[in-house]
Amino acid sequence: MRWESVFDGKTLGGWKRTEFGGGGDVRVEDGVLIVDQGEELSGFNWTRGFPKMSYEVELEAQRRSGLDFFCAVTFPVNERFITFVVGGWGGSTVGISSINKQDASQNETSMIRHFKDNRWYKIRVRVEPDRIQAWIDEERMVDLNTRGKELDLRTGEIDLSVPLGISTFRTTAAFRELRLKRISAAN
Repeated sequence: MRWESVFDGKTLGGWKRTEFGGGGDVRVEDGVLIVDQGEELSGFNWTRGFPKMSYEVELEAQRRSGLDFFCAVTFPVNERFITFVVGGWGGSTVGISSINKQDASQNETSMIRHFKDNRWYKIRVRVEPDRIQAWIDEERMVDLNTRGKELDLRTGEIDLSVPLGISTFRTTAAFRELRLKRISAAN
């Protein structure tokens, strides 16, 4: 299967600003989607149909200012939704929220990685039956066997991000090269 672009670099076509209370502005500027810092969560979400299984999502993200997560990708896993958090809990936690009611700072996917402002990071998430993987710049951060695990969103407004959403927390960030690829079991 081929990658298909889900952001044209010119408009929010297919995306909308997520209506988080106190969320920052979302706009397209110079081919890049900008999310301004809000009081807490800010972001945008997909408004069209989206696969629930056997797909990959890839994007490039850049923290422009702020000290918390600059890219949280909320995505479907069958009928559930979870979030891959990049730079959370003070700017350096990476992981999946939530697994067995534990958020990314407390579960088996939690790790620490430092991020620089104004640097592009390639983020990729792969969803397959019984497995979720996630990478930052080709380095695998998550390889989770989901059998027997309870997957769900962290409690709060993040549920406004479904079916696919990108959010930030008290941080201004930029995004580009948003793509989707459907995969088969043979991949």
